[in-house]
Amino acid sequence: MLAGAYGVEVTLIATESLTKRYANGVLALSDFTVRVQPGVIGLVGANGAGKSTLIKMLLGLVEPTSGRVSVLGLDPRADAEQIRARVGYMPEHDCLPPDLIAAEFVTHMARMSGLPKVAARERASEALRHVGLYEERYRQIGGYSTGMKQRVKLAQALVHDPDLLLLDEPTNGLDPAGRDAMLGLIHRIGTEFGISLIVCSHLLGEVERICDSLIAIDGGRLLRADLVSSMTTSSEVLAVEVAEGQDDLAAALDALGLPVTRDNHLLLVPLTGPGTYDQIMGEVARLDLPLHRLDLRRHRIAELFADAAAPTAPEAEVVH
Repeated sequence: MLAGAYGVEVTLIATESLTKRYANGVLALSDFTVRVQPGVIGLVGANGAGKSTLIKMLLGLVEPTSGRVSVLGLDPRADAEQIRARVGYMPEHDCLPPDLIAAEFVTHMARMSGLPKVAARERASEALRHVGLYEERYRQIGGYSTGMKQRVKLAQALVHDPDLLLLDEPTNGLDPAGRDAMLGLIHRIGTEFGISLIVCSHLLGEVERICDSLIAIDGGRLLRADLVSSMTTSSEVLAVEVAEGQDDLAAALDALGLPVTRDNHLLLVPLTGPGTYDQIMGEVARLDLPLHRLDLRRHRIAELFADAAAPTAPEAEVVH
């Protein structure tokens, strides 16, 4: 278990047999038991898996049908106000007031979190600076791009200097460049600010890039909770990425008797011995191609989940 900032052992989130059944009969979470330690944690699963329901229960917005849940050692049902003072929440959907300027909105959210007026204004400017909107802070939010609106949502979640950030689909609606920028911001918050984050996403590739550990939900049940490094293992396959000339390189490797398969922008070549590296490098050099990557391919988390048919242990703990 990790020690917190003051040397005290901290559990971010603990659930025990947590279950939520809505009035219409939908079972959103079932017998969900997990303990989460500080870090950058991915909460993953398909749309409708129960991720958003779990987040709402952590915030005290939805009450469980049965079971127990604690956040930073507090009960969301009894201590919701204390939890919201220590937790920042970035919702998935567009919920920003279009007529307000960003500085005014983030200042208001800081006041809602309990900060006095002057401190709230200063923290709002600082939060908008952190997310890259300082120069645009006096523009109306309605005139912002989707990427800028996502950054405003992140700034308001960050403004009161929380111990924990809950980010619900933070790259929702963004193009590839916008997703990369948002993931970079999230990674920086986790590493430089020392704030723990739970990143809720249905895109496994994103959480692989920025998270230390992962909680996977499938149909409202805990599928697996573990370190990302424990969920990915090296294979006996080399991954080759070139900026151009992929088809030419594939044909050249085939001609050498190296079977090539493709995975989007990667060429996958079985590692038959130490000479495989030299053969690939030789063809890359002969064709004068810009090589971006040549290393052992790691199994992706999505592939491991596809094979995860075994029943889950009654309790899982994410350890750092």
